[in-house]
Amino acid sequence: MKKIFALLLAVLMVVSLVACTGNEGGAAGTPGAAADSFKDPYAGIEDYDELSRAVYDDVLGEFYKYYQEAMEETSESMRYAKMAIAEAKLLSAGIFLPTTSQGGNYAMTKIAPYTNTPILFGNDTYRFHDRVVTNEPIKAEDIAAMKAKWTELVGTGEYEAYVKSYLAEKGYTIKDTATFYFDADPTYWDVLATSYAADSEILVQTYDGLIEYNMENQPIAALAESYEVSEDGLTYTFKIRQGVTWVDNQNRKVADLKADDFVAGMQHMMDAQGGLEYLVCAGCANIVNADEYIAGTVTDFAEVGVKAVDDYTLQYTLTQPTSYFPTMLGYGVFAPMSRSYYESKGGKFGEEFDSTADSYLYGKGPDSIAYCGPYVITSFTSNNSIVLEANKSYWNKDGNNLKSFTYMYTDGTDHQKMYDDFFNGVVDTLGMTTQRVEIAKNKGTFNDFAYVSETDATTYCGFLNLNRTCYATGADKLGESKKTDDQKARAEFAMLNQHFRLAVVQSIDRGTYNAQSVGEDLKLNSLVNSYTPGTYVNLAEEITVQINGTDKTYPAGTFYGQIMQDQLDADGVALKVWNGTSSAGFDGWYNVEAAKAELKKAIEELKAQGLNISKENPIYLDFPVRGDSDVSKNQKNVMKQSIEAVTDGCIIINLVEYATRDDYLAATYRFNVGADANYDLNDGSGWGPDYGDPSTYLGTMLPDYAGYMTKSLGIF
Repeated sequence: MKKIFALLLAVLMVVSLVACTGNEGGAAGTPGAAADSFKDPYAGIEDYDELSRAVYDDVLGEFYKYYQEAMEETSESMRYAKMAIAEAKLLSAGIFLPTTSQGGNYAMTKIAPYTNTPILFGNDTYRFHDRVVTNEPIKAEDIAAMKAKWTELVGTGEYEAYVKSYLAEKGYTIKDTATFYFDADPTYWDVLATSYAADSEILVQTYDGLIEYNMENQPIAALAESYEVSEDGLTYTFKIRQGVTWVDNQNRKVADLKADDFVAGMQHMMDAQGGLEYLVCAGCANIVNADEYIAGTVTDFAEVGVKAVDDYTLQYTLTQPTSYFPTMLGYGVFAPMSRSYYESKGGKFGEEFDSTADSYLYGKGPDSIAYCGPYVITSFTSNNSIVLEANKSYWNKDGNNLKSFTYMYTDGTDHQKMYDDFFNGVVDTLGMTTQRVEIAKNKGTFNDFAYVSETDATTYCGFLNLNRTCYATGADKLGESKKTDDQKARAEFAMLNQHFRLAVVQSIDRGTYNAQSVGEDLKLNSLVNSYTPGTYVNLAEEITVQINGTDKTYPAGTFYGQIMQDQLDADGVALKVWNGTSSAGFDGWYNVEAAKAELKKAIEELKAQGLNISKENPIYLDFPVRGDSDVSKNQKNVMKQSIEAVTDGCIIINLVEYATRDDYLAATYRFNVGADANYDLNDGSGWGPDYGDPSTYLGTMLPDYAGYMTKSLGIF
């Protein structure tokens, strides 16, 4: 178990009496309980970790078994195939429902397409320095023309010049400043101590990685000018770019960048344990002794497989060959950190690290971090704006297309203002909700400027709480459940039944749900049906793998999604995650007939265990909703109506309203352990890939605090 949890979980259950109000009683002696005689299968397990592991083993044990087998494979293609089988087991458990990717909706923009990298993983897609921005809204037909040309030019290094020439020929003028909306303040200003996308998307502008992906999806030298890999595939040696400097947010030099800053950054990341440290551990980056240092069994960081050979030579040593290791290097966990600046702000390493100390000032705001990237954050006003200006000492400042840009806060509710801001030159991009589409149509701008944005590899999900212990959030008891103790106990027991969970997730009309955000005509466009996109990887060679004991041969080029589908079909699970070419753009989960069949099985099995479910005696599930968002309320009502209709009232959804977005996120996203997950069903989170291997998704579902997303299931 991670060091931080070893230290904190002992007090967690005490703190949770304040942070979270739980179920204080059982079913006995409460109204409606007379017909039930079920017993808690985990009665007597008082330790939270032990309980989480017991639930995990019962629900996800089969997934974990196949995942471990996959990670032991030395053949990349065989690993992909076995991961696809593991994911099929994960999906068939019914613990979560993939909903949508990011994008796939109408949008308007002044940013030329693909002038940031379209790469599907990591943080590079959020880097803004290459973006080509115009003063005028770009017509949809011109966006389509540039996208088509990109497919011709990718890999030639000519796309950026083409875009600038094309825009000039079409009468557009290019500018070097831009403004974008943001909807959540950064929670942390230390990129090495956060796992929140809202933080990373802003902080990625402040540092460079060793290598980065350019707008043609090619890896290029950034802070590493070159690197070599040893013959055994275990040692990566990087030559660090010389002449790079660290500055503060007033552009004052504070240090020279050295190889040791990557060592300092890695140690600080492991000390801070912000939630993504598992990425460097066994099963991901496989860095020598990373697991042991994080667990506290190795205390000397010199024993960890990252070291500065000299001022400009950096070396990583792995426990096993990891072909995707270079794809990880642009991600925040590999960011450098100025050791001297960190120490000047009270930062310490190893057992002396204490971010709560009065003397610890690092990362408290944009004025307490050092910068080596293209921009420095010169101004921040909460829920208002974040201003980034060019780093005057940046090693590649002449290569920046944007010299400065601003994030402008919006809560997304004033649709008319957001539309007006775009056409009045205040902002440079505009996502089109159904309300904004209607405004654009009335204004006559829709046909000229609205285009359908690209989907990415993000998977948003609805999660089912397998081990709910929280029924109100915070001292103010936000989102307090109205369920009786009997209703709580019945729901907790039912959630442990696979058929019950499948009945829930297969009874949701995801198309109608998505239409509340993007409109009826695009409602299927961004729907996803698997956790890992089915086209994320394919086989480099022919392999033979067993599907339920039967040999199945797949030729080179077979997509991951095909193998997932074959395993689901072999298991008799009525989920469609692959249509022959894609795992997205259709609804392969909503299945009224299958949901009813699963519910029938659940009712029979649960009755045999002493729990009776009927329309007269339903299961009540709490579902959080944002009270300040019409889209959220409409989406949740669609889910409620769909589940209740398909299950004939045997499942009733309680919509639990939160007044503000921040309150809603506290219950559905911004919690650190499953004990604080205040819901039975939730669609407030998701995952985007960190590197180019399916384990970047599946690794989030590992036990014992190794998986980032298991907390959304109410465990670990």
